[in-house]
Amino acid sequence: PAVRRGALARLFGRDPRESAVPEPVTDATTRIERLGVRRGRIEALRRVTLTVAPGETVALMGRNGAGKSTLLAALVGMVEPASGSVLVGGRTPHRTPPREMVRRVGLVPQEPRDLLYADTVAAECAAADADAGAAPGSCRALVSELLPGVPDGTHPRDLSEGQRLALALALVLTARPPLLLLDEPTRGLDYAAKARLVGVLRALAAEGHAIVLATHDVELAAELAHRVVILADGEVVADGPTAQVVVSSPAFAPQIAKVLAPQEWLTVTQVREALGGVA
Repeated sequence: PAVRRGALARLFGRDPRESAVPEPVTDATTRIERLGVRRGRIEALRRVTLTVAPGETVALMGRNGAGKSTLLAALVGMVEPASGSVLVGGRTPHRTPPREMVRRVGLVPQEPRDLLYADTVAAECAAADADAGAAPGSCRALVSELLPGVPDGTHPRDLSEGQRLALALALVLTARPPLLLLDEPTRGLDYAAKARLVGVLRALAAEGHAIVLATHDVELAAELAHRVVILADGEVVADGPTAQVVVSSPAFAPQIAKVLAPQEWLTVTQVREALGGVA
C-alpha cells in the first residue's frame, strides 16, 4: 500500500501519509465552461466548453499539441485554469484535496510506468486493492481480464509497453472511478489486447462510468465513442456524435468510413449488421 500511495503522490501531488479511504463517489458529471489554460507563454487551451454525462464515452482527437493531454490534466486537477471553470461531480479539481479527487476521477497516463513502483504484478495489485478499499483479488481479476497469462511474480519492467499499459489501467479501475480518463490507451497494444480493452470500457460505460479518452486511434473512436471532440490549437473545432464528426472530417475517419462515405458506417460490425448479418 505504501508503494501505491507513493505512486499516486507523484502523479497527483497526494501526501503519501494519507491512508483513509473516502466513501465511494457515484456522480462524475463533468462540466467545462470556457476553459483557458496557459503553459508558460503558450495558450494551451482556449475557451473550451464541454459536458460529459455518466455513461458517456467521449474521444478527444486532434494533432499533437492540440491540447488533448492538457484537457485531461485539467479534469484531474493537475493544472490550474487561467480562465473559465471545471467541475467534476460538483467539485473543482485543482481546489479539491488529491485524496478526494482520486475517488472521483482516474487517469491512465501516456507513460504507465508513472503508476508502477512495486517489484511484482502481485504487489502492484495488492497495493491497488488496499488503496481503493477493494476486496483482495479485485485488481488481479482485472489484470487477468486485460492481461491474461502474466504470472504474479513478473516484474512490471519486464512487461512490454502494451502490457504495462494494461496493468496501469487495471490499477486505476480497481477504485471504480466514476470518471475515467485515458491518454493514448491503445499505444503498444496488439489487436487482441485492444479488443479486450474495448470490452472492458464498454462494460464500464454501461454501468454509468463516464469515459474520456485522448487518442489518435480513429478505429478505437469509431468502435467505442458516443461523441468525438476535435481540438486544434487548444480550441474545440468539432463536437458531436461520432459518426457525424468523423465522416465529415477525412483526417479522423476510419478506413471503413473513407471507403463507404457518405454512409455513416464506421466499423466492419456496423456494415455486417446493415447487410443483415452476411459474413
